[in-house]
Amino acid sequence: MSEENSGSGYVTSGEFTRDTNYIPDRITADGAGGWPVEAGRYRLVVARACPWANRAVIVRRLLGLEDVISMGMCGPTHDERSWTFDLDPGGRDPVLGYERLQEAFLARFPHYDRGITVPALVDVPTRQVVTNDFLQMTLDLSTEWTAYHRDGAPDLYPEALRDEMDEVMQRVYTEVNNGVYRCGFAGSQGAYDGAYDRLWTALDWLEERLSGQRYLMGGSITEADIRLFTTLARFDPVYHGHFKANRQKLTEMPALWAYARDLFQTPGFGDTIDFPQIKEHYYVVHADINPTQVIPQGPDTSNWLTPHGREELGGRPFGDGTPPGPPPEDERVPADHGPGGLGHR
Repeated sequence: MSEENSGSGYVTSGEFTRDTNYIPDRITADGAGGWPVEAGRYRLVVARACPWANRAVIVRRLLGLEDVISMGMCGPTHDERSWTFDLDPGGRDPVLGYERLQEAFLARFPHYDRGITVPALVDVPTRQVVTNDFLQMTLDLSTEWTAYHRDGAPDLYPEALRDEMDEVMQRVYTEVNNGVYRCGFAGSQGAYDGAYDRLWTALDWLEERLSGQRYLMGGSITEADIRLFTTLARFDPVYHGHFKANRQKLTEMPALWAYARDLFQTPGFGDTIDFPQIKEHYYVVHADINPTQVIPQGPDTSNWLTPHGREELGGRPFGDGTPPGPPPEDERVPADHGPGGLGHR
C-alpha cells in the first residue's frame, strides 16, 4: 500500500495509526551501513501529490543536490500495489526502467509486504530500493551530503537548535502532519472528535508561536518549516473538506496563513507545489472517503501570491546562505498547475 492510502495504517477502536515500519538503511558520508554518499549513484523517487515526498523535493532543491541525486516522478494516483511512473513516456521511469516503484522494493526484498511508499531512494546500479524512511532521509541530505551542497546552501538542521527542533518537529509530525490523517480516516465519531481536538490544539499552538517570529525556529528557515509547510499547502485544497479538518480554513488563521504564503513565495517551496496533482491524488485514491472520485474545482489558489507582510518580523530566510536558482527545466511544475491554475491532468 502507498503511504497515502489508509492501508498504510490500521484502525483500532476507530482510530487511525500510521504504519511506520520503514526500511531503516541510511546513505552516509562514511558508508558505514554499506550505502556511501556518491554523486550520480542514487535516484530519489517522489510524487508531487505526497506531502512526505514533497519535503524531500524541497530539501534537495534548497541544498542544490539536483545534479547529484536524480529524481524520478510518479503520477498523482496509484492502485493498491504501488505508485506508478505513468507521467513518463511509455509509463516507465527513464533511468530505472520500471513501471512501478514496487519493482525497486521487490528487487531487493522479493517478499516485501509492507508499504510501497514515497519518497524512496533507489540505488541506480542495482535498481534496488535503499530506504523509504522519509523522516531520516531529509536530515541525512542536510548532514551527510555536505560535500555536494551548493555554494550558499542553508543549514537546515543547525546543531545548536537540534534538541528544540527535534521536539518541535515531533509535535508537528504527530499532531499536524499525521493529525489530519487521523481526522480523515477516523472510523468512529469518538475517534474523529479526539483527533479533531488534537489537531486544532496543535494548530492554535503554531498560530501563537508564529505570531511573534518569522519561522518555527526563529529568523531562518529550517527543516521544521519544510515539514509544516507541506501540510499547510494541502490544508484548504484537501484536508479542510476531504479530511473534515474544518474548524477554520488556513486562510482564516492570520499568522499561519501569512507564514505559509511567506514560504510559498520563497524559492524552493511554492515552485514544488502542483495543486491539481495534489487534489487528484486525495480525491481519487481515497475512494473509501470520496466514493464518487469527483475532484473539486476549488479553492482559488491565486491568493498564495498575495503580500504576506512577514518581512516586518525580520530574519533572513536562508541565514548566511542564498536562495537556490530556478528548478531544472524538466522538474518545473506546469504553469497552469501553480497558484490560480485550473489544470487537471
